[in-house]
Amino acid sequence: MTLTLDPPETEAANRGSARPAALDVVPLRHWWRWALSAVAVFLLAQLAWTFFSNEQWRWPVFAEYFFNGAVLRGLWLTLWLTAVSAAIGFVLGGLLALARLSGSPLLSSFAWGFIWFFRSVPLIVQLVIWYNLGYLFPTLGVGWPFTYDFWVVEFDTVRLLSSSVAAILGLSLHQAAYSAEIIRGGLLSVDQGQIEAAKALGIPRSRRFFRVVLPQAARAILPNAFNEVIGLVKGTSVVFIVALPELFYTVQVIYNRNQQVIPLLLVAAVWYTIFTTVLSIAQYYIERRFARGTARELPPTPIQRARRAIRGHRARGRGGLPLPASSVAAITSSQR
Repeated sequence: MTLTLDPPETEAANRGSARPAALDVVPLRHWWRWALSAVAVFLLAQLAWTFFSNEQWRWPVFAEYFFNGAVLRGLWLTLWLTAVSAAIGFVLGGLLALARLSGSPLLSSFAWGFIWFFRSVPLIVQLVIWYNLGYLFPTLGVGWPFTYDFWVVEFDTVRLLSSSVAAILGLSLHQAAYSAEIIRGGLLSVDQGQIEAAKALGIPRSRRFFRVVLPQAARAILPNAFNEVIGLVKGTSVVFIVALPELFYTVQVIYNRNQQVIPLLLVAAVWYTIFTTVLSIAQYYIERRFARGTARELPPTPIQRARRAIRGHRARGRGGLPLPASSVAAITSSQR
């Protein structure tokens, strides 16, 4: 015989009336963060005060030349050199990376030697060699191999290798050597099991590369590739050695005339900072797009973080932060 006992009426009433009370959530205080933040704010304020209170910066001169026509033409040439050299460098770097990974000892050795040489010789030395190639070869052309006597097509080297061509050759080949190692590292980062699974499914080699390997390798390639492009923007300043009027060379010419060295250097520094910042922002959002398949929830963007911080501040001002539904359910079950 089984007996069932009903709970006392008072206990049932207490259970029915039990509700999770609104909790005042107090965030954990990190005093060392406040201290470091105060130091950082102080240093930034001191730096800003130095910038705007020191008359030696000569801000009127900076404002006069910031949008100067010669400076803008030099800026355009800097961006053009960056775009062309990056495009050629990454295409050639991709071919070199594939050659390094190929099963042919000849191709692999040639690619290794190319990368070794152009990473060993400083960029400024390469530019000077390309610009003065006419001293070694007065003419360039197509003809019989291993001879200088018969040319089918012949060009004057000095006219063929102008300052622009020498700069593009130097920047592109230098960039290709570094890009090849970046791309090769990205391709090697793909799990071998992915490739074997694609082979087992009978996917053709070219489609397997573009649909399976390359999208996964791009996640490892993109950060370093953008770093290389950002470095290339600033690296174009080296082409002043071949008298090419890019941004830094133009600024040099102007301050050699008017002796306003610091304001003109500040003009170049601000323009370089603007374009590297634009590239950094583009890198951030492109990396987020390629990371969509690797994380269930992407980290918030800076704008989303700012919105959440504002909403949290408003919620605290209204009397405490609301608890998530899971936390409320856990509290209710524990009270029972």
